Amino acid sequence: MGDQRPLPPGEAWRSMAACVLTAFPLLARRRIHLPKGRLGLRLRFADGTSAAVYRDTRLGSGSAKDPCTLVVTFRLRLVRGRGHPLFRGESLLNTPLFVGFPGFTSKLWLAGDEQGRYRGVYEWDGPERADHYARSLWRVLALVSVPGSIRYAVLPGLRRDDVLADPASADGLAPDDTTAWWRLKGAV
Repeated sequence: MGDQRPLPPGEAWRSMAACVLTAFPLLARRRIHLPKGRLGLRLRFADGTSAAVYRDTRLGSGSAKDPCTLVVTFRLRLVRGRGHPLFRGESLLNTPLFVGFPGFTSKLWLAGDEQGRYRGVYEWDGPERADHYARSLWRVLALVSVPGSIRYAVLPGLRRDDVLADPASADGLAPDDTTAWWRLKGAV
């Protein structure tokens, strides 16, 4: 599951800058897609929470050669009530902060759950790349998140859509915690 801490600041910010520089040509060539098929789908998690998909982002076909699923969570600081819909709308502007990372293929954006946690459920090409991204992203999320709320799980060998279709496929790929915040239990 990787080292659950951010990359050193210089390394993280260099990775983010390289990502942004790569993202703009991808956007200009219309390689980024926003499929609508899963919007509104509510995902249930083993900790008893659930959250609705409010955006789906794909790069090209959205398929990885060395697939892994990455689940990231955080709790926003200072965002309450009507601020949540504003955040979800504004978050589209954050697309250049991840689509240019090596290995990115797709992301489901989940709205805040019953505990106020947002999640991203990604597919990456390569678990090491997913871990590097999550540890880089941590530096950005730390600017807007409640301290201690950022976490992630890398599930090697699994496509995101396979985990959505069969949540039990992730059993044994991460620490054995049946109430884990990242463990999908299905869709409502």
